[in-house]
Order: sequence, then structure tokens, then C-alpha cells
Amino acid sequence: MTNGIESYTLSEMKQRIEEVINQNTGPIEGLNVIYQFNITGDEEASFQLKVEGGQAKISEATEGANCTLILSLANFKNFLIGKLSGTAAFMTGKLKMKGDIGKAIKLEGLLREYNLKEHL
Repeated sequence: MTNGIESYTLSEMKQRIEEVINQNTGPIEGLNVIYQFNITGDEEASFQLKVEGGQAKISEATEGANCTLILSLANFKNFLIGKLSGTAAFMTGKLKMKGDIGKAIKLEGLLREYNLKEHL
């Protein structure tokens, strides 16, 4: 049993997300997308989740992303585990988005399928 997402560093979360997705590649099969996350606030960071060929890889932001999500670390954690809806976050200014909104909606669906709350 984990202590919950609050105890994870951003680096640990990125590693765990990649592990969880690659343990069950069914939901990402056929998907070819680069999501960029720009974390704001005290722990600023920028990284990408690249999904291609049935594999997920998290790395530093180096390529053009299809969809960029800009949010605080606290909101990022809540978004990952389903406590913060992407639509609600966007409408209340907790999340800014650039790029393909369809890909952003797809990401939220993927997060639900992977049920990261159970893994973080």
C-alpha cells in the first residue's frame, strides 16, 4: 500500500506513470501522440509523455507536442488520480491547454482506464 500521491516527488511520479502504462499497453495501442506537461509554481518542470508504437516514454520536453497542459503540481497530481476533471480545471483556470483539445480529452479517458489512483 502506498502513502498516496502526496508523498511522491515529480520524478517518482513520472517513472511510475511510465511503468504503469507500459505494463498494460492495450489502451494505448494504435495511439501516436506527444503530451507535454508544463508544471507551474514552486516546482516548475516541463516534460513529455510520448505514446508511440504501443509504448509510453516520459522524457524532457524536446519535440513539438500535440497537446500541452499547463497546471500546478498539486493540480497535476489531482488530475492524474481523477480528483480533478480536465473540463472543470480548464473552466476554472486551474488548467491551461494548447494544441489539440481532442487529444486532451483522450488523455483524461486514458487516465481513467489506467486508474492511476490505485498505482500512485
